[in-house]
Amino acid sequence: MFKRFKFGKAALAVAIGSLMSGAVLASELVITFDDLNPDKKAAFEAAVGAFTQAHPDINVTANNGDREAHKSTIRNALQNDAPDVITWYPGNRMGPFVDAGLFMDISDLWSSDENLSGSFNAIKPTMSRNGKQWGVPYSFYQWGVYYRKDIYDKLSLTEPKTWDELLTNCDTLTEAGVTPFTIGTKFLWTAAGVFDYLNLRTNGYDVHNDLTAGKIKYTDDRIRATFANWEEMLDRCSFIKTHATMSWQDAISPFANGDAAMYVMGNFSVGQYKEAGLTDEQIDFFQFPEITPGLARAEEAPADAFFIPANAKNVENAKKFLAFVATPEVQGTWNKAIGQLPPNSDAEVNTDDKFIVEGMETLSTASGLAQFYDRDAPAAMAKAGMEGFQRFMLDPSTLDEVLEGLDKVQAEVY
Repeated sequence: MFKRFKFGKAALAVAIGSLMSGAVLASELVITFDDLNPDKKAAFEAAVGAFTQAHPDINVTANNGDREAHKSTIRNALQNDAPDVITWYPGNRMGPFVDAGLFMDISDLWSSDENLSGSFNAIKPTMSRNGKQWGVPYSFYQWGVYYRKDIYDKLSLTEPKTWDELLTNCDTLTEAGVTPFTIGTKFLWTAAGVFDYLNLRTNGYDVHNDLTAGKIKYTDDRIRATFANWEEMLDRCSFIKTHATMSWQDAISPFANGDAAMYVMGNFSVGQYKEAGLTDEQIDFFQFPEITPGLARAEEAPADAFFIPANAKNVENAKKFLAFVATPEVQGTWNKAIGQLPPNSDAEVNTDDKFIVEGMETLSTASGLAQFYDRDAPAAMAKAGMEGFQRFMLDPSTLDEVLEGLDKVQAEVY
């Protein structure tokens, strides 16, 4: 499954020289990564190469494999012949491995390393559980509302800051013959992005976490309030009618041709908008607007992180790698290469990309960073939840059946 890369030539040369002078051979470090996409793969390999140059006494073995396969095999890897460093997700998704004692507590690294202790405040809660820290994030990206600025300008609309302003914009768009929102729910997770933002703005970060952790029911009045706002959104801020048959990429077409004006989506989509013919002048971004007045503003910001398995053999070297990955230089270079954001607030961002700049401003001032519904909830719950979200979008009258059904799934999953 995994393709193996060796980055040990420089380290081997140093080790041989050291041996000749009476010193010991190079020590070892085994890393498991999980992204074969060309840009992500290249950025990882470049970081490992830079680490090897900075630590020629450490012989690094870097394994990289398919992300979906990694999700299925990680538990077995952690329980058996674990690597020294492994990739996984923060938030509730890391919870089962933390609770099972399969990830190592690295709170000492967070408190002693000046980068982690001073520059990761926005994302630290996401990396924490039981008051301790369990990993180091290397990349994340913002979600929000991407919109057709040229259409907004033509209709004299401004970026909405409140729920009422968004609804009023939707009314104007509808009157002009423009569908307010595009979306493609064929693969379900896009609907989860809308749900998450409605819930974060209706109830806040703690309720999001309690729901995805199974601590409150879907029939709870607070979650019903979220769906009440969603129904209002469906009524006044209509989505394209054929969304259930469309992927998220398919849904870009009505956005690009001007049939729809807004898209609740992650920043990874910007390149697709440009490939569809849109320019930076035609598209812009705003934070999902406030619904409950005064509620602290949390954001959707899926992150990727490195963890040290509890069974790691080379813990000292693993911590050196995590500390290296946390530096602003590495974080800036890595994320510029992949078009995402560095979690280290001192890292440079690509100022030539206005969406990256806006994303950093959005996330650095957030009160909390959610990891997205299908990462924060267990897989079985996320699947049922997203199926329910799509069903509700297609027919809001099914709400009671949807929520009661999700309560039953929740009771089984947790």
